[in-house]
Amino acid sequence: MAEKEINSKEESRQADVVSRLHGDKVIWVIFFLLSLISIALIYSSSSSLAYMKGSTNFAILMKQIRFVVLGIAALFICYKVPPRWWRTLSIWAMLLAVALLVLTLVAGVKTNDAQRWLSIGGIQFQPAEFAKIAIVLYLARALEIMNIDTYKSFLIKIVAPIGVCIVLILVGSVSAAIYMALICFIILFIAGVKMSYLLKTIGLGAAAVALLILLHVTFGLFPRMDTALERVKRFTQSEEAVDKENMDKRALQRLADETLQADMAQIAVKEGGLLGKGPGKSTQRYVLPHPYSDYIYSIILEEYGLWGGMLVLMLYVWFFYRCVLIVKECRTVFAAITVGGLGAVIMVQAMLHILVNVGIFPVTGHTLPLISLGGTSFIIISAAFGIILSISRTKEDAQAEIDEKERLEKEQRKLERQRQREKQNKEAKEELAKQDAMSQEERDAYLRQRYADQLGSDE
Repeated sequence: MAEKEINSKEESRQADVVSRLHGDKVIWVIFFLLSLISIALIYSSSSSLAYMKGSTNFAILMKQIRFVVLGIAALFICYKVPPRWWRTLSIWAMLLAVALLVLTLVAGVKTNDAQRWLSIGGIQFQPAEFAKIAIVLYLARALEIMNIDTYKSFLIKIVAPIGVCIVLILVGSVSAAIYMALICFIILFIAGVKMSYLLKTIGLGAAAVALLILLHVTFGLFPRMDTALERVKRFTQSEEAVDKENMDKRALQRLADETLQADMAQIAVKEGGLLGKGPGKSTQRYVLPHPYSDYIYSIILEEYGLWGGMLVLMLYVWFFYRCVLIVKECRTVFAAITVGGLGAVIMVQAMLHILVNVGIFPVTGHTLPLISLGGTSFIIISAAFGIILSISRTKEDAQAEIDEKERLEKEQRKLERQRQREKQNKEAKEELAKQDAMSQEERDAYLRQRYADQLGSDE
C-alpha cells in the first residue's frame, strides 16, 4: 500500500513538471533526446581530441555536459521571453551581429586557417552562429512592419542589411554564407515577396559573387574561398580525371591528405552496416579528422548502424514538422516567419552535415545541431529552440484564454437556463398555492377566465 502511494506521488510530481513546460511538448522531448545523444556520442568519439590535448574522454565529456547545461539555461531564458520582446530586440540583434562580425575581422582569433572566432573576456565564440538567429529575427520584423511596395525599398530595407551580414560571414566561412543566403531566399519566397523582386535579387547576387571572386583573386580578401573552390573541385572531379600514374609520391600524399576526411567518413559509414558495431566500438574515430564535430554523423552510422542514423534523421524531420504545425497556427507575420526561419536554420544545417558525412555533398564543416561538440553552436541552437517554444507557449496560452472564455460563456448560459427553470418552478408553485386557497367555484371561474385570456392572446 505504501509503495503504491509512493509511486502515485512520483507520477504526480512528474505530471506537475510536464504541465509546467508549456509550448510544443514534442519539441521539448526532441531537444532533450538530442542532448542526451550528444553526451553519449561525444564520450565515444573524442578519443583523438583527448590524445591531441593530453586530456581524457571523461574530461571532454564533462566539458560537453557543461555546454548542455548552458544550452538548457539559454533555452529556458529565451522560452520565458515573450514574443513581443523579440520584436523589439530583432533590430538591435541585427546591429549587434554586424558589429561582432566586423570586430572578428579586426581582432578575431584564427583557427584552422579561418578567422571566425572572437575572444571577449577569455570566452571564445563564433559571431556567425549568433548572426543566424539575428538575420531570421530581422527578416521576420522587417517583413511585418516595413512597407515594401517597390524594388528599391526591398533592396534598401531587406537585401542590403542581409547582404552586408552575409558578406561578413563569407570572410570566415563560404559554406555558412551560402547556407544563410539560401535560408533567407526560402523565407522571402514563403513570405510571399514578389517573384520579380527575388529574380532581380538572384541576378544581383550572381553579380556580387563574381565581384567578390574578382576582389579575392586581386587582393586575397576571402581566405576561405580557395578552400571552398578546391573542395568543390575535388568533389566533382572523377577518379578517372586524376592521373595518379604520373604523380610523384609527394603529389599522391597531398591528394590523399586532401580527401582524407571524405574517405575516412565513407569507411565509417560502410563499416557500420545495418546494426552498427555497437556503442563505443568505432575504429574510425582514431583516424577521422574531427569525428566529434564535423563528422559525428559518420560515427553514429558506424556505431549504431543505419537504424541509429535514421533515428537521428527522423528526430530532425519530426522537429521541422512540428515547426510547420506551429507556423500554421501563428496569427502574426513575425511569429510565423521566426518559427519557420529558425526551424529551417536547424533543419538545413542538419541536412548539410548528414549529406556531407554520407558523401552526397562537398565538405562544408557544418556541425550536427545539438549533437556535435561545441559551445557557441550548442548554446545558440538551444536559444533558437527557446524562441520557438516561446512563440508556441504564447500561442498555447492564447488558445487557453479562448478556451477559458468559451467555458465561462457556456457556464453562464447554463446558469441562465437554470435560473429560468427555477423562476418557472417558483411561478408554478405560487400559481398552485393561489388556486389551493380558492373555493371550487372560484377556481373554476378563475381557470375559465385564465384560459380564455390565453386563447385570446394566442389569437
